[in-house]
Amino acid sequence: MTHDILRYAAFTSDPAGGNPAGVVLDATGLDEAEMLRIAAEVGYSETAFLTRAPEGGDGAFAVRYFSPLAEVPFCGHATVAAAVALAERGAPGELTFRTRAGAVPVAVSATDGAPSATLTSVPPYQEPVDPADLAEALAALDWAAGDLDPELPPRIAFAGARHLVLGAGTRERLARLDYDAERLAALMRRLDLTTVHLAWRESPAVHHVRNAFPVGGVAEDPATGAAAAAYGGYLRSLGLAAPPDVLTLHQGHDLGRPALLTVTLSADAPGVRVRGTAVAIPSRDHDQDQDQGPAA
Repeated sequence: MTHDILRYAAFTSDPAGGNPAGVVLDATGLDEAEMLRIAAEVGYSETAFLTRAPEGGDGAFAVRYFSPLAEVPFCGHATVAAAVALAERGAPGELTFRTRAGAVPVAVSATDGAPSATLTSVPPYQEPVDPADLAEALAALDWAAGDLDPELPPRIAFAGARHLVLGAGTRERLARLDYDAERLAALMRRLDLTTVHLAWRESPAVHHVRNAFPVGGVAEDPATGAAAAAYGGYLRSLGLAAPPDVLTLHQGHDLGRPALLTVTLSADAPGVRVRGTAVAIPSRDHDQDQDQGPAA
């Protein structure tokens, strides 16, 4: 059986921006090893594999997400990419993705003439960080404790996947990201982390973020929807945001792949809403990306 692989850039309307994702709209018959092989060949931070769920009608899909190195429980940018790809092929505007993290509703609409998708995460939670683990993370990043924003205390945040959230005291500190990948990956595997989410607050509603992703075989994720949802829940837990706040997250600028993520805190849903556009990547562009391969 032939399984077509689509390539979309998420959280952008420019194929050269945002975060590229692989999408397999019909993964029927693929086992875990085959999905991992395809994800490694695609070389993007994640590839989403969809099969129609027997329950839930035309809009229900079982979804699995693979990085080039491992399966992840949930991926926001690949969810947005897959939802837009489905909508462009006539799927209904209201979808349900059944992921390892739980059921994720996704609504597709048009934003300024471009298709966009809004996912609602599973309920978020936060955990404290052991001081020894924090010290190890800072050492791997080559950050000092004084580089942190005291109003953004270190936490492990979840909204489908686990992320270590660290607040940068300045935009300059956020811009300088040159870390020990093996050391950070070892800590992340021990703590079951998907990314390390680094954030700087320009204002209460505007944030700049970066996500280190060495456990996925990618040095940095250009746009991370799962981490954006977890970060929204984290800010709400600290009282730094509350429904009906809308937050704008800028990501990917330091990589030359600017992305825009919109995070909404809603009083009528325990999950966090993350919205973004997505656009198909022309074959000439994704062939070049594939030649370059994932970052080490």
